[in-house]
Amino acid sequence: MTQFPFDRLVFTPFMVDLERSPLRGHFGEETYVLGAFNPGMTVLPNGNLLFMVRIAEALRQPIRDGKVHAIRWEDGGYVLDGWPLELVDTSDPRKFLLHGGGWKIMALTSLSWLLPVEMSPDGLDVISIHYDKAIAPQGSHQCYGIEDARISRMGEGAYLMTTCSVSPERHSTTLYSSDNGLDWTFEGIVLDHQNKDMLIFEGLIHGEYWAQTRPLGDLYFAYPPGSEWRSGPSINLSTSPDALHWKPCLKPGIRPHAGTAATARMGGGTPPILTEIDGRRGWLSLWHGVEPKEIVGIYRTYWSLLDPDDPSIAIAASHAPLLEPDAELTRPLEDLLYLRDVVFTTGIAEVGDRFIVASGEADLACRITHVPKEAFRSA
Repeated sequence: MTQFPFDRLVFTPFMVDLERSPLRGHFGEETYVLGAFNPGMTVLPNGNLLFMVRIAEALRQPIRDGKVHAIRWEDGGYVLDGWPLELVDTSDPRKFLLHGGGWKIMALTSLSWLLPVEMSPDGLDVISIHYDKAIAPQGSHQCYGIEDARISRMGEGAYLMTTCSVSPERHSTTLYSSDNGLDWTFEGIVLDHQNKDMLIFEGLIHGEYWAQTRPLGDLYFAYPPGSEWRSGPSINLSTSPDALHWKPCLKPGIRPHAGTAATARMGGGTPPILTEIDGRRGWLSLWHGVEPKEIVGIYRTYWSLLDPDDPSIAIAASHAPLLEPDAELTRPLEDLLYLRDVVFTTGIAEVGDRFIVASGEADLACRITHVPKEAFRSA
């Protein structure tokens, strides 16, 4: 595993005050922070960094009276739903599956909302936690929560943030906009069911917005024998005239290679930024690859440099991971761990001769890594 000079956890569940949670006072059961992780990140006008931290708030005792309970938004408040234990599978601590029905149907053991946390310019120290600007569900399309923000700075006074909104209606991508990175306006649903990990490029290409997307499904068609590609989830591309209405590109984006199981499943990580890597200029994209293991798999962070005029073309990449899960980072939080082997990168900022990279570690806490530019070498 590559060692970097600054690589640490900077925000953990212990730093969240649930007395200021949007859920407080809506029901009588005790909750706790299952995870404070997967921070969308951007640079604020004052030079500080902003984390938009996913707070997964869970019931302390979800199972009682022969039922497992979930939290759900309803008509401006929050309620608890109980499901008989004989109807569910609770083997994954993040969710439970309902038996029968002919489809894979699940509910969550937590409800997620987004907490803006202002950090120092190097991302290592907390400056302020903006509970008054938290983003919580506001409609039935988000009744199971809002997850995994990605923030793109589109120029001075222009920010766009994509989030995953979860509900029985659909598992969609929703868009927010801001002129200062702290106060956000909901713009609506921009991608429909199970199209998530949407990352808007930090700049226009030929006058259009571009985005990486990651549609999911339970059926994929086979590549021909001997193909260099593996069938399965991939990182696709879309364009838009206004960031609201998106058209999929004909060309594929980043696809899993047949020669390795380490990226058998993949999805976008950080909004692509225009920069120079090893003498070549292009869109730097950090993304996650998942190697199958047990229930969740092993999540690692990889990188690709995309052509500045046609992001369907990768002009540089490395098959070796840039970041890997680090058990030493979470050792002081051992009693809180419910997952291992996961680093989920969600934000990047270019600062001089390095990149500041924000990730979720073990679906538990926020990790900051300072990655020198020389670490990006094609292989």
